[in-house]
Amino acid sequence: MTSEPVTTAGRRPREGDERIVAVSLTEPETFGVLFDRYYDALRRYVARRLGPEAADDVAGETFLVAFRERGRYDPARGGVRPWLFGIATHLISRHRRLEATRYRTLARTPVEADDDALGRVDDKVSAEAARPALAGALAALARRDRHALLLVVWAGLSYQEAGEALGVPTGTVASRVNRARRKVRQALGGRDPLRDDRLDAEGDRDE
Repeated sequence: MTSEPVTTAGRRPREGDERIVAVSLTEPETFGVLFDRYYDALRRYVARRLGPEAADDVAGETFLVAFRERGRYDPARGGVRPWLFGIATHLISRHRRLEATRYRTLARTPVEADDDALGRVDDKVSAEAARPALAGALAALARRDRHALLLVVWAGLSYQEAGEALGVPTGTVASRVNRARRKVRQALGGRDPLRDDRLDAEGDRDE
């Protein structure tokens, strides 16, 4: 018996996503299944990047765009989950000033303040102590590197899924994540609260 494929992050892929998109072309109400499956995760990701005030609007718009474009979805180019996160990332790019302002604000925030976006980034490092410097480091990253890093670390996508979301090869994602992590480590004096052990299996790559 053939075993079910497992992603790099150890997650089993959702069954039926592609079929739901196909069925929704004639039965539009079935698209709501994808909303139920992925809205909360998308909203959390957007909230981390833009703040809770924008999260509902951007997450909702992600599904509106996906619904309108569902006839153009091509499963050969990737799964539904990275497709949705790719749409969300494109919408986040439209709010780059808001994202930059958010990171600058967080960089000035006292470490005692609780913040869901950066306060619980990684259990292996004291994120409370690292938060202001981390926010500044994220703000300083090139946008394409930040997209790749946060899709992997905050959205939990594999490198392959992040590549599908961004429309770039897996190796390019690994290069961008690696470069972003190096810059974050430098900004934090060698600490890495955005640690992602999957990259170690890929090895260091440069574009």
